[in-house]
Amino acid sequence: MTGTGRRSYKPPQSRPERKPTDSMAYSIQARKRVRQNLRRAARNRARSSRVRTFIKKVETAIAGGDREAARAALRSAQPEMARGAQKGKFHRNTMQRKLSRLSKKIKELDA
Repeated sequence: MTGTGRRSYKPPQSRPERKPTDSMAYSIQARKRVRQNLRRAARNRARSSRVRTFIKKVETAIAGGDREAARAALRSAQPEMARGAQKGKFHRNTMQRKLSRLSKKIKELDA
């Protein structure tokens, strides 16, 4: 007998970086579902970012006191907000409430 039967200690090796597509999914359908979820998540993230950007443009125009710029920004934000609600990223009542409050703030600029 040459050895004691014990294995020599090997320090843990660092794992290679995993991509989001390297999932535990085994079946073809599950792998496809992972790909679809990644695409949808990216799309939702982009959509919510766009909506927030449009809302910020309206709010900065309101803060600047420029009524015409605020109205123009709101006109361009409305379809984007409606699309976000229609696609299911935001609840439709949430978008309607935000739209209503922005409109109210613009009307207060007149007074």
